[in-house]
Amino acid sequence: MDLVDLVELLGEGNAEALMGLIVGLVFGIAAQRSRFCLRAATVEFARGQMGPRMAIWLLTFSTAVVWVQGAQALGLFRVSDARMMAVAGSWSGAVIGGLIFGVGMVLARGCSGRLLVLAATGNLRSVIAGMVFALVAQMALYGWLAPLRLWLAGLWVTPGGRNLHLLPMLGLPARLALWLGLALALGAIWLALRNRIGLRPLVFASGVGFAVALGWVATWALAQISFEPVNVTSATFTGPSANTLMFFLNPNPGLRFDIGLVPGVVLGAFLAALWARELQWQGYDGAGAMRRSLIGAALMGFGGMLAGGCAIGAGVTGGSIFAATALLALLCMWVGAALTDMLVDQRGASRQAGGLV
Repeated sequence: MDLVDLVELLGEGNAEALMGLIVGLVFGIAAQRSRFCLRAATVEFARGQMGPRMAIWLLTFSTAVVWVQGAQALGLFRVSDARMMAVAGSWSGAVIGGLIFGVGMVLARGCSGRLLVLAATGNLRSVIAGMVFALVAQMALYGWLAPLRLWLAGLWVTPGGRNLHLLPMLGLPARLALWLGLALALGAIWLALRNRIGLRPLVFASGVGFAVALGWVATWALAQISFEPVNVTSATFTGPSANTLMFFLNPNPGLRFDIGLVPGVVLGAFLAALWARELQWQGYDGAGAMRRSLIGAALMGFGGMLAGGCAIGAGVTGGSIFAATALLALLCMWVGAALTDMLVDQRGASRQAGGLV
């Protein structure tokens, strides 16, 4: 059975949701087993370390680039057709939203994708924080926060009504993207060997990158044969979390890629944790920890929607196609997270240690 037969059998909306479910399953399993987390990598970086979390993140990012650019070279995907490239990007949204998201990511002790994976393993902190994240993201998309988001995003946008590919913008050939991905992958492997990371986490880390490429290829292939418009997209959790929330509140919901993606991640992470016997109920350590987590989740919800994607959506999915505003948002997420760790966590730890002396 080919893709055309599948669409005729299920219908376009159901087929798209099935693709999202499959991508989510792959992502959830790989992310849970690899412990992939941008927040953990930024914390290591802020503390002057190039440790295992940094190696895992870098391998995920680089393999996503390699898989996506390789798919384009084989004619399985076109970067120019990606929805992220087909609409105007926001420089101001990338900077402001990226910084806000980075702050929230450290306060919540995990990016939105990581919270989703942890929630599936019985972490009630992540369940509650994830719900706040989705609620604020929905408010920023269509609710009370939407006017503020639109105003901030409109301060500085890319010209021509489309986003920009970073390499041609810098006067470099777009085909260089694949070679940059391979170079980063080699650097990630060297860093992993230096930190004595086993083969299994590395395989699963590259699996997260593969899930991103799978989403791009699947939605692009569906868009080629579909009668209805299909967004060429991949793994991201700001918009999909908001859309999934509304799916369960809407009396007449429609099935799309987003609606399959989020449940797929939860199911994949749950199955991976079940297999590894890592399911465990966990809650907040106190009111202070809960307050910090919820503030962080709210900041991520607004910041991710303003930046045009979360740590996964902008940082890996957008980065894999070299969308200029996505890479700028990723940089600002690193800056916001590193500064928050230095000013909040490291300074708090120093004060506590000083008080014990």
